[in-house]
Amino acid sequence: MVNKLQKNNASQGIALLAHLAIIVLIFVIAGAAFYALQSQKAFTLQEKARMAREAMEKKSPTALALESKNETMVKYSGEILAGVSALVLDFNKPDYDVAKASDKLIVLYFYANWCPICRLEFPVMQSAFNELTTDKVIGFRVNYNDSDTDADEKNLARAFGIPYQHTKVFLKKGTQILKAPDSWSKDRYLSEINKAIAR
Repeated sequence: MVNKLQKNNASQGIALLAHLAIIVLIFVIAGAAFYALQSQKAFTLQEKARMAREAMEKKSPTALALESKNETMVKYSGEILAGVSALVLDFNKPDYDVAKASDKLIVLYFYANWCPICRLEFPVMQSAFNELTTDKVIGFRVNYNDSDTDADEKNLARAFGIPYQHTKVFLKKGTQILKAPDSWSKDRYLSEINKAIAR
């Protein structure tokens, strides 16, 4: 009788472990599928940005942007992360200073490489900039409190009082016109940018 109870308990224990293993396996497969889907979306956006860069490089050996007011060519040294007419650059102070001296709307996105919201939202921003046909805006991905953040980026975050990552700041003629810590869709990016340009 005791052996029978022990066998039943052992069988139930094995069945419970098998059920748990199946549940864990389902979560692992679902997580892997989600990660693969997000990676594919990011890859597609990166591929579009690469194609845009290649198209620009055919016009010139360096990344160029047309200054709308006086038709002079402005060279940016930073890595282009998105856009053809409206560029998103990896932040560096010289490019930021050039942009500030222009009449362009500047969109700063404070990004942390450890932040899941940033990793989901930044490709949305890239997609919006890839659709823009205006050259009156330039975006910068600014590293914030992560392993890639440099002293210039820390100073910039301090100057704008950035509370945390994935905050967006819009500047027009050197003046802050918008600061938003919430997550945006592509339509919201396009709407806010077009509204700010028309201001």
